[in-house]
Amino acid sequence: MIKVIVADDEPLIRAGIRMILTSAGDISVVAEAGNGREAVEAARGHGADVVLLDIQMPVMDGLTALAELRRVAPSVRALILTTFGERENVLRAMGEGSAGFLLKDSAPDELIRAVRAAADGHAYMSPVATRHVADSLVARGGDFGGESAAARTARRAAEAGRRLSVLTEREMEVLSLLGEGLSNADAGERIHMSEATVKTYVSRILAKLGCENRVQAALLARDAGLGA
Repeated sequence: MIKVIVADDEPLIRAGIRMILTSAGDISVVAEAGNGREAVEAARGHGADVVLLDIQMPVMDGLTALAELRRVAPSVRALILTTFGERENVLRAMGEGSAGFLLKDSAPDELIRAVRAAADGHAYMSPVATRHVADSLVARGGDFGGESAAARTARRAAEAGRRLSVLTEREMEVLSLLGEGLSNADAGERIHMSEATVKTYVSRILAKLGCENRVQAALLARDAGLGA
């Protein structure tokens, strides 16, 4: 059984998540927490595999709890629950070593997939959230001193093109769909490929590009002009 802790300051949301996860058969919710401090204490006391962390919580927020979990319970995988309005927090969570993120209004089967992926040691990035984070970063750009926006765009495109040169034509096609934020299932429908095959292609693409997750791959795709 995959042992999960659900941390959210809204009891109704916790109850809904518990109901969804326990229906999977191989997932057990061993504890609930109303704030980040409770989540950290629960992780230390219940030997959990995965902690679902809401970002906005009283006493200790989800990002602070994530950093604390990395210190006191490094084997626990933390999934961040987010909304469209928390893109910057998502980026911080990635930097803190989260096992991924998904939207609070994700479908039940996506929540279950995310927990299973995290428990297996994989990162799970909600496709929809991935697209919005990528859009946010592309729109924001980066701080490169006095470099103009045009020069920055050209430089990033050239670098992305160099890195993408190792991909096959089919891998480029799949990467383009990642840039659109499509899930594996939706990408498979688009190019007449099974979901399992798309998953294999995605894993191969990430390995070739040296990307840790779908967000990084999607950003490369956007830099190269794919998936806009």
